[in-house]
This record gives sequence, structure tokens and C-alpha cells, in this order.
Amino acid sequence: MTNSISIGIEEEYLLVNPHTRELAKHQAAGFMDRCKDLLGPRVMHEMLQSQIEIGTGVCHTIDEARAELLELRTGVASVARDFDLCLIAASTHPWSLWSEQEPVDMERYRIMGVEQASIARRMAICGMHIHAGIADRDLRVDLMSQVSYFMPHLLALSGSSPFWEGIDTGLKSMRPTIAGHLPRSGLPESFDNWNDWTDMLEDMTACGMINDPSRIWWDLRPSVRHPTLEIRICDVCTWVEDALCIAALYQSLLTFLSHLRANNQRWRTYRRILILENKWRAQRYGIDAQLGDFGKRQAVPLPELIDELVELLRPHAESLGCVSEVEHARVIASRGSSADHQLKVYQEKLTGGASDREAQMAVVDWLIAESVPSESATAAASVSSEELEPG
Repeated sequence: MTNSISIGIEEEYLLVNPHTRELAKHQAAGFMDRCKDLLGPRVMHEMLQSQIEIGTGVCHTIDEARAELLELRTGVASVARDFDLCLIAASTHPWSLWSEQEPVDMERYRIMGVEQASIARRMAICGMHIHAGIADRDLRVDLMSQVSYFMPHLLALSGSSPFWEGIDTGLKSMRPTIAGHLPRSGLPESFDNWNDWTDMLEDMTACGMINDPSRIWWDLRPSVRHPTLEIRICDVCTWVEDALCIAALYQSLLTFLSHLRANNQRWRTYRRILILENKWRAQRYGIDAQLGDFGKRQAVPLPELIDELVELLRPHAESLGCVSEVEHARVIASRGSSADHQLKVYQEKLTGGASDREAQMAVVDWLIAESVPSESATAAASVSSEELEPG
């Protein structure tokens, strides 16, 4: 087995006022220019001024991705501090209102605002997108149909959006609900081959439904700009090592499924409604979810499924050089995702007599502290996942 599937990671962050802890409604003049001076085109605008996006280059190993993510997070955070802002890696803010956020004045976002009306403005959410380089176009859409089965598992590990507009939602991941209000969102359809996919795009274009394939906001899709298969289902991870774990799982999964295909085998394709039920359970319960194992026809606790997945992928993770990152999934399934820790901070503050807003402010403070790796971690980009766990 060879490392033929490259990885690229995109992350979206929220910018907060360090004094009020609210979302920063406006980016200071010169902020993005400074980011680009430091980090180049790997830093981009997002829909709202309270958001910013980064994207690594093409990474052939998870170690390469680690080095870039650390550089990008710490770089953006350092510029933010110079402009009296803080970065948080979470998919929602505990209380700031979407209706009070100002959009970025760019043509792409103006068009989206016209097409989607208030739904576009509600996208005060951040995610993590992972591109996997797959040169063969037919293989790209074939693997999309197979790897969809595992999307709920990755969502459960990434949860970082338990709050929405001042409410403890009871969900570990509120973001998929908000993103799901967009048309052409959610789990993808299955396609027989690349031409089947492009035929659908041509039908939609001819009917005036889309003029840009990037307006298909599925949880998993072939990229319209790169020869990649892109997952979009995950919340942005507060801890860099959690993000790298999910990227390693995705890279290893696609390598495993490619290996099956090379041996005239494939992962069984299940009904979309079954995968949707697992997605809902992952969104609602996170690491405490019991997901359907449809081969066994029973619900299984997520930690057990993660144990099985790690062992299934181990030979492929070894060939890719990312065994420790894949095994980190067991750490997340044991100690919880960002959502679990946000809720722990929140409940502990309430129990200690804090008001609801004071408890939510403590969550923001925790996110500020945990979202940006320490300088020592940045300098030693190969540090183990155990060493990067929060204290």
C-alpha cells in the first residue's frame, strides 16, 4: 500500500471581542491584509466579518498537515491579538445573535445573500472541511457513496457547537441543523460514475437552479475546483490534535476503501435514511451516541465503534504514517469532544453560583485558551496527541 491520497484541511474560526466576549461584528481595517502578509492566500474571508477561514496546502502526510495547521492557527491568533481580537475554534458562539452579524462585502456573499435571503445571514457557524486528493474521477464518486457510512462517526468526534443564541441546545452539534437550512445540503446522493454526477450538474444548470457547482453544500462532495473528495460534515475542532485525528481517519478510510476496490470488493451501501439516523444521533449525543451497526442490526456505543474502526484502519494508517493520530480517536471517545468540555465549564460555573451569562462567558474564555496551541507546541509540531490533551 502506498500513500496516494493527499490531504488538505480548511478550518473556519470565530473572532471575538476579548472584553465583552461577544462576536466581533466588524473586522478592523487592515486585519485581513496583515493576515495575508503573514500567511499568504491560505487565509480567506468567510461570509461574516466575525469569521475567518484558513486552508492548508496539499499535504501528503498528517505531519505536514500538523505543521501547517499550527502555523495558521497561531499566525491568525497573533494578528488578531494585535487588533484587539481573539480567535476561537468552535462551530457556534454561546450567545451572540446571527441577526447582529455583518456580512463581508464581496460579490460571492452578496449573491448568496440575495439567493438565500435570511438563511444566508444565519450562517454564523464554522466548520472543518477536509479535501482528499483522488485523481481518478470515477473512483472519487464511487468512494463518496461508500465513505458516507462513516460520516456520522466523524461528526460525533468533532462536536463543538452545543450552544445557539444563548441556549444550551441539548445537542453536541447544533451546526448541522443551521447548515441544513440551506438548499442542497445534508448527505449526498449516490452516483454510478463521474458522468452521472456531471449529468446532474448539467440538469440543474440548464434549469437555472445553480450556476456554480459549489452551491451544492452537501456533507460530502466532489470538489468543483480540485481533484478531491471533500467532507464538510464536521464541526471545527477546538484542539488541533482532534482535527488531525479526523483528517487521519478520513485519509485512512479512503485508503482502505481504495484497497477493497483494487481487490474487486467494496463497502456495503446502506439506505440514506439509516445514515441520516446515525447522523442525527451523532449530532444529538456526540461521543455518548449509540449508532446503528447495520451489518449487525443493532445499536452500538460510539466508543466501541471507534475501537473497531481504529483496528480496521490500522494497516492503512501504518502505511500512511498516522497510527498515533488514528488512535487519538479513542482519546476523544473517552474524554469527550469540545462540546462536552464546553458544557462541563458551563455547568460547573452555574453550580458555583454564576449567572447564565457569566457561565457562557467562562465558556468563551475556555475556548480562547484552548483554541490556540502554546508556542512550545507550535515549535514541536510532531508532539504526541497525549501531550496535547488539555489539562
